[in-house]
Amino acid sequence: MFTQHGPIGPKVPSSFTIDGIGRCRMMRYTPGNNLGLSALAAAPRRVVSCKKQQALRIRRRALLTGSIMVFRSSDREVVRSGSFAFAFLAVVLATGALFTAASKESATGSASPSGPSVTLDEFRISPDVINVAVNGTLTVSNRGKVSHNLSIEGTDLKTANLAPAASGTFSVKGLKDGRYTVLCSISGHKEAGMRGVLTVGSGGPEGAAGSGSTGRTADELTAMNTDMDATMQKPVDAYVGQLKGVVDHLTTTGKLDGSLYKANTSYGSMKTNPLGGPAVLEPKILADGTKEFDLTAQVTQWEVEPGKTVSAWTYNGMVPGPTIKVNPGDKVRIHLVNYLPESTAVHFHGVDVPVAMDGVPGITQNAVNPGATFDYDFTITKRAAVGMYHSHHHAESQVADGLAGAFIVGDLPAQAIMGKATPDLRLPMMLNDAGSIGLSLNGKSFPATAPIVAVAGQWVQIDYMNEGQLAHPMHLHGIPQVVIAKDGYPLAQPYTADTITVGPGERYSVLVHPLAEHLGKAKDGSPALGIWAFHCHILSHAESARGMFGMVTTFIVVPPSAV
Repeated sequence: MFTQHGPIGPKVPSSFTIDGIGRCRMMRYTPGNNLGLSALAAAPRRVVSCKKQQALRIRRRALLTGSIMVFRSSDREVVRSGSFAFAFLAVVLATGALFTAASKESATGSASPSGPSVTLDEFRISPDVINVAVNGTLTVSNRGKVSHNLSIEGTDLKTANLAPAASGTFSVKGLKDGRYTVLCSISGHKEAGMRGVLTVGSGGPEGAAGSGSTGRTADELTAMNTDMDATMQKPVDAYVGQLKGVVDHLTTTGKLDGSLYKANTSYGSMKTNPLGGPAVLEPKILADGTKEFDLTAQVTQWEVEPGKTVSAWTYNGMVPGPTIKVNPGDKVRIHLVNYLPESTAVHFHGVDVPVAMDGVPGITQNAVNPGATFDYDFTITKRAAVGMYHSHHHAESQVADGLAGAFIVGDLPAQAIMGKATPDLRLPMMLNDAGSIGLSLNGKSFPATAPIVAVAGQWVQIDYMNEGQLAHPMHLHGIPQVVIAKDGYPLAQPYTADTITVGPGERYSVLVHPLAEHLGKAKDGSPALGIWAFHCHILSHAESARGMFGMVTTFIVVPPSAV
């Protein structure tokens, strides 16, 4: 375990202490004008420089002494740089131990292997409702490609981290008759969808991992269903609550006022209305016409969903980072300041740049150290593009934790479809599924996701951007999507679909054209809001036993008279 002591300003920690092992070497520097931030001019600061060899010593000592290493998600600044060989050895040793339960044994060699079967993979627990007898056992198997565990929330019962293809039995001895939440406690996995319900006792005899009806009376089933419905309604109510001011005003005046939208989570440094999508970063125009964009990489407390705040790695204090919009032929400078406790770099994914500006440490540039800056200078080519900017250094965690944003060049040619040059509304939709952010749309998990609100007859362009590690089939209920471009390249033959599968790193651009037929009906028969569900159709990314979560939002259609 390591702990952080005494922040130096809001950006970088003053020191790290690794329990009983040592302290990271401290490096002082005096900020100069090259850092480009007035906040640094007040006084000298310190930044952390932890050698990789120290992280290796930490892992080695833990393995040799049998210590249990417990890390928080935010602790990875020191330990993630350790050797893969030692990480692999740790997995092998952990698998040999099979299962632990904190202060007491919950898995024993004598436990019956015939209990209900539970499967772990990326990223779900199957089945999501598990039934087991009092003092019974579960057979747990990891069928995924990374390590997972099974933990019972509110208790000290959990398995060890199971390597891929590992399995074993897990005793629930001591748990009283009732319902419990099960999850994978590895950082980010619960948020990615690995959670479910464990029913102990009246859920049925050992081995019955079905619907949960075995052994229950009709009254018990009715009560259970009522309770479950109430649980699943809670996130919907929280989502709808954001729109109350908008709907009340529309009902009383007949007019749409998006400024009355009250998000149920904070948006960090973002000051614009989230109904308009991620904030757009305004450039400084230099003497030679160059558009200069300032990006500050820093750790920010980010509210992913109501009541859940994580340590996100952000550009300019928001997830995703602000959208950068330029035109073909523009001269561009991206001025990066690194306030992270770890080196980083910026790659411009899907944007044509010179090789020296490609942002890959070890190949095209040196990594940008904590406290340092780097300028990316390039001229945009003569074509429209739909790109992303993101870290390409420890990207498996830095990007998953939030270091990504949209990079838009010009407008895609779709006049033949729309009958006009540009859409009425254009929104990037950043998809994520890992790290501290987890399953999310534009950095938020339902019920914190913002809806898309459009007037019947308008054209809306959505640019899907997958910065996650899984493919996501994005499904819009009720209204067709016309796919006009793949990875920013216009399609010679656009096509219509209701579900668009977006793989990691891919971008799909679609047009949505809501019409009067997509409106709802008020009690008097007059047009009302048309509210259409919009979600990833890997259902474990959108729904659970606790209701909708993760990659879910809505597309709301309002009558033309409301404008």
